[in-house]
Amino acid sequence: MFLIAGLGNPGSRYECSRHNAGFMTADRIALKLGAGKFRRAPYCFSLVARAKFAGTDMLILKPQTYMNNSGVAVARATRWHRVGPESLIVVYDDMDLEVGKIRIRTKGSAGGHKGMGSIIGHMGTEEITRVRIGVGRPPPWEDSVDYVLDTFTREELPIISDAVINAISAILCIIEDGIEAAQTRFN
Repeated sequence: MFLIAGLGNPGSRYECSRHNAGFMTADRIALKLGAGKFRRAPYCFSLVARAKFAGTDMLILKPQTYMNNSGVAVARATRWHRVGPESLIVVYDDMDLEVGKIRIRTKGSAGGHKGMGSIIGHMGTEEITRVRIGVGRPPPWEDSVDYVLDTFTREELPIISDAVINAISAILCIIEDGIEAAQTRFN
């Protein structure tokens, strides 16, 4: 089983924000794979959907703990479903990447991303596969927190839509062909 954790903040206020690129990806991959509606999973403070791809069971997770505490939900879900870090894929926004770019990494620090930092802390390892979706940097006069909590501009929306589709393709490639094939194809 693979656990796909799309990071974001719950609630309509944040729905189309840059910080919710992970939730957007989770929603679209669930739709693509016919997973049905997300259901509440109180045991891991998340919304979850189940799917199958290439003969592999998948649990798609949207933590409801808010971004900075994502590790609580993800760690509980991995323990509950007996999924090790090698079968966890985390999808989230990254200000260090140009809008619409995606990058796949198999390990490393959180790079300042508090949601990923929380997951690393609660999982006890940096060896976690992640798919990062670029949201770009704010202008020098704008606070980075305000920037990621703001919605995408009209010009950015089609670029982000394409990035989410690419992130889904990358995730499915990781599951079917392995991480190295996905990195070669999408990085």
